[in-house]
Amino acid sequence: MTITTILSESCRRGRGCCAALIELKEPGIIYKNAMGHNLVCVIFTAGHAQRLSKEIENDQTGKYAHLKGVPKALLPSPQGKRTLDHWWDAINRRQLFSDVFLVTNADKYKYFERWATASDFPVGNIINDGSTTPANSIGALADLELALRTKNLWDYDILIIAGDMVFQDSKFDIAQVVDYFSHKPDGDLAIYYEMEENESTTSRGLVEVCPESNRILKFLEKPSPEETASRNASVVFYTFRSSTIQMLLKYLHEFPSTEQRTFGAFMSWLINVQNVMVYGMKLPTGFQLIGQVGLKDYESWLSYLTSQAEKESKDPIYKRAYARVGLMGNPSDGFNGKTISLSIANFWAEVTIVESPKLRLIPHPLNDPTEFGSMADLHGISTKEGYLGGLRLLQATCKKFYSFCAKRGLGWQAAQPL
Repeated sequence: MTITTILSESCRRGRGCCAALIELKEPGIIYKNAMGHNLVCVIFTAGHAQRLSKEIENDQTGKYAHLKGVPKALLPSPQGKRTLDHWWDAINRRQLFSDVFLVTNADKYKYFERWATASDFPVGNIINDGSTTPANSIGALADLELALRTKNLWDYDILIIAGDMVFQDSKFDIAQVVDYFSHKPDGDLAIYYEMEENESTTSRGLVEVCPESNRILKFLEKPSPEETASRNASVVFYTFRSSTIQMLLKYLHEFPSTEQRTFGAFMSWLINVQNVMVYGMKLPTGFQLIGQVGLKDYESWLSYLTSQAEKESKDPIYKRAYARVGLMGNPSDGFNGKTISLSIANFWAEVTIVESPKLRLIPHPLNDPTEFGSMADLHGISTKEGYLGGLRLLQATCKKFYSFCAKRGLGWQAAQPL
């Protein structure tokens, strides 16, 4: 994202002057929650859902012959990547996690081992649950317990992701999820999105969210339209506190059936029965589990996501804010006090926002000069226009805006104009 601000000459003299070209890049750090625990990411690719695999196997056109036997998470996705590649890019972009693990099954282990070698993913962090068919699968929650037990992760906070889940926004930034989780030390976090009109409620877990606190009040696993008015779809994208992780063994003891050992059933139990505090974070992107669709649906989603990526706007956005003159009151307190002021039509700050992969603060060459012809030139310009400039104000604005969004769980599309 790039933001350019241009001020009319008269605005340069005031305390509110802003003039700069900015692009933003956040430093890579290892996040810890308020309790000081490291955050670990676990990617799940151990499912044996076979509808799509069987339809690829039986396809008579030959178009998908090269995909026979390929795990769902390694099927082609937009931008010439595989589904798991997009997740690994999002996870590996910054040092957000103390470690990352991938759980798969014995049937597809070799595929993921080769993917890891080619993708700079630690092969030693791939966990094999030993299952080979749906008949001997152990369930997603048992897979989680396996990862926690074999890697000794019981005291860590855990971020859960389904590796065969496609997300619409190719520039999705997972850091905003981690940030919101860090601002909610008293609860867990579940990601949700607003369903498209053609999506059925019976294909998703839906959540009812308190609009003031963002707490999830109710979790409904694949409900009928009559059961809830909510269109907020929860996906396998959760962040659990270590205290909640300890409750996993209790659930597995109470529900030994593989069919009951799903994340949807676990979330329903946590929220509706155990009354665990779980917050919701709405992201401006849709998700689709490949394992739940057939070949026709997979093709439709692939076509749709590709077209969405091509439609991403790159046109600049221009906005103008006019100067104000305070007549009464104290205008410097950010309008928390009572004021009466007038706007002036011929003095303004103009802002241009352009998409870019990074965010840097670059002085405007005319209104925030850093090069001068001589010492006398510097003295003359500084005497006339001052030397506070707009960079500090823009940097402070970006910082406050990011903090505002992080505290309220407001997601946005990464590298998109704000």
